[in-house]
Amino acid sequence: MHPLCILESEMIFPHSEGSIRLKLEFVVMNNCTSTHFILENDYLNTYNIYLNNHKDRYFTIGENKRQKFAFPLEKREISVLKKLKNVNKEIFVSDQLIEAQIGPELTLKMKEELIEILFQYREAFASDNEPLRAIKGHEVDIMLNVERPYPSLLRRPAYPANAKAREALKTHIDELMKLRVLRKVGNNEEVEVTTPVIITWNNDKSRMVGDFRELNTYTIPDRYPIPRIHETLTQLSKKKIITYMDALKGSHQNVLTPHAWKLLRIIAHCGIY
Repeated sequence: MHPLCILESEMIFPHSEGSIRLKLEFVVMNNCTSTHFILENDYLNTYNIYLNNHKDRYFTIGENKRQKFAFPLEKREISVLKKLKNVNKEIFVSDQLIEAQIGPELTLKMKEELIEILFQYREAFASDNEPLRAIKGHEVDIMLNVERPYPSLLRRPAYPANAKAREALKTHIDELMKLRVLRKVGNNEEVEVTTPVIITWNNDKSRMVGDFRELNTYTIPDRYPIPRIHETLTQLSKKKIITYMDALKGSHQNVLTPHAWKLLRIIAHCGIY
């Protein structure tokens, strides 16, 4: 066996108790392939790391076996290990498409083409741990039929809420702030319109709802024609596949104008957002 070169690669094992960063050196041998490598068991046992050293390699940490991490490699190393793209595609399918329901009537080739398209445009998909995407090229504005100073009915206080509802409200607000949908209004900012939010329950699942009835009273409505059923059916004629996607918090992906920000502020026990 003849050594050709040495490749250096840093691998990061993320963990809540402290990530592990390992710098490894791989010796590339002529006419020699390897699908396994060994880490000391002390690291594996301490951090509960599971390594999949089968055809396509990835690793998981802790009890969540569905979240898979690929080994980060420099671009110059991709030519050496061309299978990395397949690994990333498998991770994309297992993480982002885990709840997708692909029709059983599709052929294997059609499924492969569908997954390839989704993987090609994978930046359109996001998890709850990433900032929410936004619709580009269009901003939503709100026009009122009254001038400033606005009626006092538009400046509404927060609704009373019990401990369970307060906890649920805080959870929803924190989630939207993490997604960069909401931000807390500063003490030095002028606030003229506030809408209270409440929690509704369905089978122990909470949902935050804004009571915009007063704001709707003073809002000039936008009117958009709804397509007729026969027009929609005509457009679908001779089509082979019909599919639909449920956008993650689709209404929140609309970009608001600065004027609309000030009219859509919500108020809860924990502040104004």
